Amino acid sequence: MITGRIHSFQSLGTLDGPGVRFVAFLQGCPLRCGCCHNPDTWDAAAGETHTAEDVVKRALRFRVYFGNDGGVTLSGGEPLMQKDFAAEIFRLCHEAQLNTCLDTSGCYAPEDCADVLDHTDRVLLDIKYTSDELYRRHAGCAMEKPLRFLAYLNERSIPVTLRQVIIPSLNDTVENVLALREIAQSHSCVDKVELLPFRKICQTKYDIMKIPFPFGHLSEPAKECIDELRALLGIYGG
Repeated sequence: MITGRIHSFQSLGTLDGPGVRFVAFLQGCPLRCGCCHNPDTWDAAAGETHTAEDVVKRALRFRVYFGNDGGVTLSGGEPLMQKDFAAEIFRLCHEAQLNTCLDTSGCYAPEDCADVLDHTDRVLLDIKYTSDELYRRHAGCAMEKPLRFLAYLNERSIPVTLRQVIIPSLNDTVENVLALREIAQSHSCVDKVELLPFRKICQTKYDIMKIPFPFGHLSEPAKECIDELRALLGIYGG
């Protein structure tokens, strides 16, 4: 029986993949992104232990709300940090005919995650920046890693939604969004790009944990800025 550690569940999520979804936030993340909203998921030893069967059983309670598009999303943290656990959850989801969605940073070698992707219907892939320098400085990995992950998804024709948090003074530029659009255009598996405004509501979590919020000094983007950048995405929406 495969077990894993989970930070929390969201029963009727509408922001983590298509339709209405049951979302499990897995514990543990190897990255330290400056804009992270969930620093309480970093510690891989925290959270509560659950079996894959328990997770799917919980999800099935809400099946009536999923409709044609909804299903189960694994988020985090970084769910691929517990790839065997994630793979078993998705395998059981498919046995129960539940749609599956993986929310990931793509920081792991994709070939090592093949068992998860065998049962993944859609990937929400974070492309945090379109600059390797910014990636290394503010996320903790090279940009090559998520791009390699995306290339693998493209080879396997797994549908992908690209996501990027728009952060003033770092990636809130026309040049960045056009570069993101170019990444989407060069991978046929990408059918949507989402630009998410940077928010600071997570500040209280950092305060409780008594650690600094790296981007606490930055402002939130204006709605007009997000609207203008989204307009550049064209067919990808956003």
